[in-house]
Amino acid sequence: MKIVVFGANGPTGRLVTSMGLERGYAVTAVTRSPERFPIAHPLLHVEGGDVFDEQSVSRAVVGQDAVLSALGVPYSKKEITTYSVGTAAMLKAMSSAGVRRLVCVSSSAVDPQAGPHGGFFFERVLQPYVAGVLGKTLYDDMKRMEALLTASEADWTVMRPSGLFDADAVSDYAIAERYLPQKFTARIDLADAMLRQLDDRRFVRTSVAVATSQGAPSVMQLMMREAFKRPPKSGVPGSQVEAPAFAAEEKRVSK
Repeated sequence: MKIVVFGANGPTGRLVTSMGLERGYAVTAVTRSPERFPIAHPLLHVEGGDVFDEQSVSRAVVGQDAVLSALGVPYSKKEITTYSVGTAAMLKAMSSAGVRRLVCVSSSAVDPQAGPHGGFFFERVLQPYVAGVLGKTLYDDMKRMEALLTASEADWTVMRPSGLFDADAVSDYAIAERYLPQKFTARIDLADAMLRQLDDRRFVRTSVAVATSQGAPSVMQLMMREAFKRPPKSGVPGSQVEAPAFAAEEKRVSK
């Protein structure tokens, strides 16, 4: 199988790329800085590209069997359009090239009505602040991305992790349509779940929650990390947690 990965040089994108290669896929990794891409493999092609450049997106999509998007940007008060513009370019390129399968990363924060993820403080204070203030422009664009997918004819699956953190190995993570109650998702579990969608038709044209229990940090550890900008000790070697329900991948704010 031939797959193309957008946002390939971010933390989740690198995992998707390396794990796809381990499974024998021919992988095209799209990044704005191909000379700095850290992975080498006989089945890997590193393509210089930018989701704001439709021609580069089209070049990368031609000849592929599936498209995987691990695009991500940091929180910003400025308008963010990376998710919606990038997804629109991918969908256009896929339509032209006859590629139907698309798996992309969104967030559980775009759908707070799906179900609760914690107690009073998490639900009434922390999550509303992150989703409605700190990350409002980011999650607004993710919502635009999901609307574009819903209106398309592609065979899409939206992956909705919660607070992302790093772990060393794939765990016995949970996956379900739309909602899971856990607060956190290991990036390596998210990457594994994305790749599994290529052979799994259960979640075509729907959103999927992915959640990790093993080694997940606590909300207090998350708050410590955000307050003091230092990684907490979580009990998982080398683990670091991101802001809740946010995938900070290639550091790109929209033009």
